[in-house]
Amino acid sequence: MSVRNPSQDPKHDVLAQEFVEFAVQCGVLRFGEFKTKAGRMSPYFFNAGLFDDGAKLGRLAEFYAQRILESGIAFDMVFGPAYKGIPLGAALSVELARRGRNVPFAYNRKEAKDHGEGGTLVGAPLKGRVLIVDDVMSAGTAARESIAIIKAAGAIPHAVCIALDRQEKATENGQDVPYSAVQYVKKQLGLQVCAIAKLGDLMHYLEKRSSGASADDHQRVLAYRARYGVDEG
Repeated sequence: MSVRNPSQDPKHDVLAQEFVEFAVQCGVLRFGEFKTKAGRMSPYFFNAGLFDDGAKLGRLAEFYAQRILESGIAFDMVFGPAYKGIPLGAALSVELARRGRNVPFAYNRKEAKDHGEGGTLVGAPLKGRVLIVDDVMSAGTAARESIAIIKAAGAIPHAVCIALDRQEKATENGQDVPYSAVQYVKKQLGLQVCAIAKLGDLMHYLEKRSSGASADDHQRVLAYRARYGVDEG
């Protein structure tokens, strides 16, 4: 099975719709006015740090595992980049084992440890095809850092799974570029990428609730995508 087609009709992606609704219910996905790292005023904000108890994290891991297994991506182990990727990768590994796919898991420290085992890597030795797990991808910087770590260990950075693909232009040196961070990682870095949900899925969620505040949120997200969205063709 191939990686989910970015142009897939959001109306038919039940998993993505369930995930968006779950993220809204948890307060992880919020609507309003938020400043992004790129300095844009976004009408929505996704903060995976608010999956902040065992039940939420366990359900999140189920979404990750389902999307990854559906994608058909082959991998030998999971890597969770510091910091948000650490609990995500750990939770995913537990869920995969529960589903009968027990794979090694590793993560990195931001600062090298100068005692005990030392170094910046924790967990299983990096080897084989490595699946990187993170929350979102803004500029591809974290992915490049993870790739460097994995290659330095002699393993193969093979794929990335994220929770939400914002499907918007990345920035370089403060300027918009005509491709997203996900497209950059796919085309320039050569990694497969899958996402539990995309901006199109979020918009379909709002469109289904096209009354009152949801209608206003939908129009703001639509205008934001018109300005900053990327061509997925």
